[in-house]
Amino acid sequence: MLYQYESEDIRVSIEARWEGDSLIIDGYDIGKRVKQYWGDSDYEYSVSVPPRGVAQLCEIFGVTSENKKGILDALAFRYHSNSAYSDIVKLLDENKIRYEGFSWI
Repeated sequence: MLYQYESEDIRVSIEARWEGDSLIIDGYDIGKRVKQYWGDSDYEYSVSVPPRGVAQLCEIFGVTSENKKGILDALAFRYHSNSAYSDIVKLLDENKIRYEGFSWI
């Protein structure tokens, strides 16, 4: 878990996990505030970083690519706020790390 927040009008969760050798960062926002902003009560967003991109992240974080927990720990240490997802996507873009992403409202 990178970030989690809950109040009476919104619940936000952003996490990093592995699917095989691909790194997945995804988030989910739900609640009245989301409906006011997006017109629907929930919003999902995700990026998948393939192994080659994971290797580039390892270089940035100073972690070996075999150390999957170390990569997750590095992400959690650096990105643990409401902007975690956006900040990670910015890091990927700035370093020209390939990824696939989507958002669903």
